[in-house]
Amino acid sequence: MTHPFGTEITDTEIRALFAAAQGWEARYKQLIKLARQLPPMADESRVDANAIHGCESQAWLVGECGQDGRWQFHCDSDARIVKGLMAVVLAALSNKTSAEIAAFDMDAYFEELQLLSHLSPSRGNGLRAVVSAIKAKAGS
Repeated sequence: MTHPFGTEITDTEIRALFAAAQGWEARYKQLIKLARQLPPMADESRVDANAIHGCESQAWLVGECGQDGRWQFHCDSDARIVKGLMAVVLAALSNKTSAEIAAFDMDAYFEELQLLSHLSPSRGNGLRAVVSAIKAKAGS
């Protein structure tokens, strides 16, 4: 379960990418680029037990905690924009400890990236469902 989000691509880099993107269209293009960098999930992981409920699109989450106490998450979706939003979340929450995940202020992060105001209510709820699923896994 390796991908660059949380290690090479962090929330700091995402903040810089979105700060440089002027307007929603530029941010949308960034989401699409990030979606392309998120590797697809293995078919055997795309099962109901890993499904994220609350997303309008099909979405899955797998997470595991390493011996160093850092969580590695992998998400996937059949929708490109959802996959890009998941990459933004993984950049912020993957490769962190449970305490760091619990303490991360996602509302402030999304506000800074200026994403939620451009998302449909169902897509915004789906994004929150991804964050909730990650926090639930890291809290268990």
